[in-house]
Amino acid sequence: MEDVLIFKTNVECESDVKRASALLKSTNQITQWNFDLCDCDKILRVVSSGLRPQVIENLLKAEGIYCENLTYEL
Repeated sequence: MEDVLIFKTNVECESDVKRASALLKSTNQITQWNFDLCDCDKILRVVSSGLRPQVIENLLKAEGIYCENLTYEL
């Protein structure tokens, strides 16, 4: 089963997106992702199979990219 994880980030421009994308590509459990730079929280949406949000937070934070999991309920 795939999960959609949503994060608040500090990604501001296309070069930030490319840097973050290189990190996300390196994680096999991530099937797709996208950034919404028009949103005030610079939202990152990640589709993954069983990946804990902390893994993505730690991956991006280690490279100086702020990343905070946003919880939601359907």
